[in-house]
Order: sequence, then structure tokens, then C-alpha cells
Amino acid sequence: MTQTTIPDLAEFTENAHAWLASVAQPRTEAVWGEGPDSVAVFENWTAEQEREHTDTISRYEKAKFDAGWGALNSPVEFGGHDLPMSYVLAFRRAEEAFDVPRRTEMFSVTQQLVAPTIQQWGTDEQKAKFVRAMLRTDLIACQLFSETEAGSDLAAVRTRADRTPDGSWIIDGHKVWTSGALVADYGVALCRTDTSVSKYAGLTMLLVPINAPGVTVRPIRQMTGGSSFNEVYLEGVELDDTHRLGPVGRGWQVALTVLAAERLDGGTLGLANADQAVELARNLGRELTEIERDAVADLVTRSYVQRIGTMRVAGAIVAGNDPGPEASLGKLLATDTMATTSDVVRLLLGREATSDSGRWGTFAWSEHLLGAPGYRIAGGTDEIQHNIIAERVLGLPREPKP
Repeated sequence: MTQTTIPDLAEFTENAHAWLASVAQPRTEAVWGEGPDSVAVFENWTAEQEREHTDTISRYEKAKFDAGWGALNSPVEFGGHDLPMSYVLAFRRAEEAFDVPRRTEMFSVTQQLVAPTIQQWGTDEQKAKFVRAMLRTDLIACQLFSETEAGSDLAAVRTRADRTPDGSWIIDGHKVWTSGALVADYGVALCRTDTSVSKYAGLTMLLVPINAPGVTVRPIRQMTGGSSFNEVYLEGVELDDTHRLGPVGRGWQVALTVLAAERLDGGTLGLANADQAVELARNLGRELTEIERDAVADLVTRSYVQRIGTMRVAGAIVAGNDPGPEASLGKLLATDTMATTSDVVRLLLGREATSDSGRWGTFAWSEHLLGAPGYRIAGGTDEIQHNIIAERVLGLPREPKP
């Protein structure tokens, strides 16, 4: 699809279905007891499996981009079509009807967070090198933000980037909870470059090649048994100034651009597993107690509230407005749905959730139960989201600073 004018949305959707039908089979309704029963919140892949899945998804994303269905709302100069967000949402709805590879977190990070941030803050050379390549997934990116010492306050990072006499940077530090570092080509690293000013003014963002000398990626073993995250050691990593993203000392503002997009992408988290828990209740093989029926009804209600919240955010974007704090509310609704799903599953399954009876769709829930609490931290802690809503929506006084 080549684009010069905005097409009729109905015609666009019809053409999208036609293209998808040419590359994928229609998605059939899942039958209880057939196929995989995984409801893992964080996939427990080996490094080889993660690379294989990443390559499979990337092949589809490249085909989509080359056929004109990728980067729909991106500028034409980067291979996009400058279409409104409503067309992106329409294509995503069309994709749901087909058995196409489901994107892992790395693809939303690369295409929806990092590429637009480089488009906004990068030099002309950086835009030419990275934006189209990331939108097409020729390059994969990860976020080198979180640190063990920084807690919830990203501005408290301690990873240092020191300027050399020739203008290069030497990076030393340690990042944690980095999704996809094993398969990423670049990481956007928030580094402290000045300790004499406020913590927000002393930060600079750098684009770090993951294969650069001094970069070491180590998987973090989780209590689910898998390793979905990594810690990344940066030891004497030397980069020239062409790797700096945005002005020196403006790294906090660059990071906010990434974080704002991240909060917009979390509103649908947990809904698929909530729906699966309702199906579990329907196929439990026995009558539910009154307490169980009430718990399932509560989960259905909460999942619909989350869907309505997501629709409000999408509606604001389509209308050209900044959804602002509503995106933080969506993250809270998502983690609440996940927690409620866990409560319902524990109530329905009892010991079958912790001891494998061999029955389809039962013990698989152990990975959800162990993984769901992690999302109260990921993508901005629940406490931070509560502060945003309290201060920006309700107008309550800001938290006192020590």
C-alpha cells in the first residue's frame, strides 16, 4: 500500500484484511483443552528460543512494512504514511482476526518508544540511521534505564558517562530489569554526566551498541524459573559523541518522551489472561459456589472497566489530544486486573494451581501467579502512578522532598 492521501477508513480496513489474508491464516476461536495452555506473564524462553521468536516476529514486521502496512502514523520520510492513529488502531483490530506472530515487548519498545524518541531528539544523521531501521525492525532496541540503587526514581541513576578530552564518552555502571537485551542491537542508556547540578539536570541519554566492548548482558533468574529480564554491565564503554541522543544535560527530558509512550502502551495488559480465567470457570467441571461466582463476576466487571479506560485513551489519541494521566490510570487498572485474575484462579483451582495434576489449563496458571506481581513494578511502579493521578488529576499537594 502506497499512501499520498488519507483513504476512506472502511476501504482501508477492507484492504488490510485482504493483505493479512494473503500472508496468514484466519485466527480460529480457541477450543478449551486444545493447543498450548500457557498463561505466563513473562515468557520463560532460553536465549536460543528468544532469538528464534524475535526473528520470526521481525520477518513478519518487515513484510508488513514493505507492503505499506507498517509505521502507518510515522512520517513519510521514514517509510511511514502520516495517517491518523485511528488507522493504526483499525489495522491492529484487523490483525486480531489472523494468526500472525504476536509481538513481544521488544517490538513495542523499538517501534513505539525508541524510534519516535530518536525522531524527536536525534540529529539528522541519527534519524537517517535509526528511525526507519527501527520501524522496520532491521534494528532492535532496549531501554537501559532502571538501576538497583535508583528505586522508583529514575532520575537517581548512578551510571556515569564521563567526557574525554577528545569529546568521547566513557560509560561505567549497571542496569537491571532490561527486557530483550540478549536480542537487542542498541540500548538507550540514561547516564549521569554532571553531579554538580540537580539530579534532573545532570543526565544525558546515549545510544549504546549492545555489542560494544565493555557491555555484558547477564540473564536474571526469576522465581518462575525463567529469565525474561537481564542485567547489563557497562564497564569502560567508550563511545564517540555521535551516540549522544539529545543535548548534554537534557537526558531527563529525552527519557520522559520514552516513558510517556510506554504508559500509553500498557492499557491492555492482563486482559487475555482475565478472559482465560473466565473460561476456566466455565470449564471447571463442577458447579461454582456463590463465592466463586461472585469472584468471577467481579473479574469480568474489572476487565470491562479496564477496556473502557483503554478505549478512552485511544479516543483521546485519535482526537489528537494528549491522554495525560489517563494512561497512568490504565496501568493501575491493568495491574489490578492481573491481581484479581490471580485471586480468582487460586479460588477456583486450590492445590491444582501449585501441584501439577496433568489436567489441561490448571497448573499452567502457576506462571501467572508468580509473574503477575512483577507488573506492579514494571513500566512505572503503582506508587508512582498513584502520585501522578493524585498530583496531576486531583490537584493534591506534591509529596514532600527530603
